[in-house]
Amino acid sequence: TVMAISKTVGWLREQLETRRDGLLVMDCRAQELYESSHVETAINVAIPSLMLRRLKKGNLPVRSLLSDGEDREKFVRRCKTDTIVLYDEYSREWNENVDGGSVLGLLLRRMKDEGYRAYYLEGGFSKFQAEFPALCETNSDSSDIESDLDRDPSSATDSDGSPLSNPQPSFPVEILPHLYLGCAKDATNLDVLEEYGIKYILNVTPNLPNLFENAGEFKYKQIPISDHWSQNLSQFFPEAIGFIDEARGQKCGVLVHCLAGISRSVTVTVAYLMQKLNLSMNDAYDIVKMKKSNISPNFNFMGQLLDFE
Repeated sequence: TVMAISKTVGWLREQLETRRDGLLVMDCRAQELYESSHVETAINVAIPSLMLRRLKKGNLPVRSLLSDGEDREKFVRRCKTDTIVLYDEYSREWNENVDGGSVLGLLLRRMKDEGYRAYYLEGGFSKFQAEFPALCETNSDSSDIESDLDRDPSSATDSDGSPLSNPQPSFPVEILPHLYLGCAKDATNLDVLEEYGIKYILNVTPNLPNLFENAGEFKYKQIPISDHWSQNLSQFFPEAIGFIDEARGQKCGVLVHCLAGISRSVTVTVAYLMQKLNLSMNDAYDIVKMKKSNISPNFNFMGQLLDFE
């Protein structure tokens, strides 16, 4: 049975540019990703684990999942008349969205059951942002990003919006001795850096500042890559691996971070494990996944890791 039909990013662009009435866009990603950047007019859907289980059983109407009162009111007012478009980070395959138990797939199934005109966005937010960045609301203020990342861990979700059964702590995770994987917030916390003996910081973003660079106490390397399917992160693997090696060789802690600590920094860390421990991509990925359960690299970055293998 076909549960839903997709819409292309070109179709969504045309709708946003010409006719905003009659369209309701819903972002099914983690809240910190939504706060960092999202399709303009989109409302965020973050679902706690308990509600997700009840949603799977069909015990909840969709409107009860929206925690923000204004968003819930907008949904209730428009859900029966508007065309609803949902997206997650990539929307790789429809079978995965329906059968894999993702938030996006569950929501679409429930919306069909409730009689709504619901669709998913082909390629997800990653494709839309890469092709139409002007139609995305982006928060480039690093201080706002830091506060966005400093949230109640009980509301943590995976990059596709799925709630985590074991939310991540708000400090870096040790992957190997002296090698730590974290988020932007970790790189701005002097107490955390001191506690873990971190003197090297690998910043895998194009625009987050190296906050303590002028103090002379830390050594930085910045890899100017966005979390887009169009970006070639693999070209930086050799210098990133060399930088991590230098820190570990001196028995100094090295922090590898991006914005949320789930895609770009994870890709670099997996590449490091593959080369240094002579591992396959899957084995290296599994090691990182065991240490930090909410990782979810960009689909294209996974392809680059496979090429690297």
